Amino acid sequence: MIRSDVLKTLIPLISDELVVTNIGLPSQEMHLLDDQPSNFYMLGTMGLASSIGLGLALAQDKKVIAVDGDGSVLMNFGTLPTIANNPAPNFILLIIDNGSYGSTGDQTTYTGMKTSLADVARACGCDNVVECSAEDTKDAVVKALAGEQMTLIISKCESGNIKVPVIEMDPVVIKDRFMKAVNA
Repeated sequence: MIRSDVLKTLIPLISDELVVTNIGLPSQEMHLLDDQPSNFYMLGTMGLASSIGLGLALAQDKKVIAVDGDGSVLMNFGTLPTIANNPAPNFILLIIDNGSYGSTGDQTTYTGMKTSLADVARACGCDNVVECSAEDTKDAVVKALAGEQMTLIISKCESGNIKVPVIEMDPVVIKDRFMKAVNA
């Protein structure tokens, strides 16, 4: 399974949740597969989906799912200790780890070599870390949605991308409709 396959399995579970998606192809894939006002598409801030998701979860009570990638988390390693030290029981960080920088040509990341994001997250103090195969991601998300504790899920999948159009929606429109969904 590649990232888009993982996202397809999750859409029935997360369509009614607040979802913050990582820059580039993950945002474009979510936009193509299931555009919702409750989806916040990152268009120009690599490495910040997890930080924005955490801030949103801390600011209100609805479940928040940040869909991030291994490359982006590696670019903003400071997010993991921040998450560990500011737990939000309504926050789920889903890191889709394909071992590559998918949006820039599938160059190998360090998670495609020796680095384990699950081990790094635990070393930072994250208490509920689940590493699973792409095929088991849906079950992990179901459990996290039903739970009452912050959960980090690292979904190990294959590298690869589907062809997706660029999101042409104005960033202000993305923000405005997302804020309406947050406040609904």
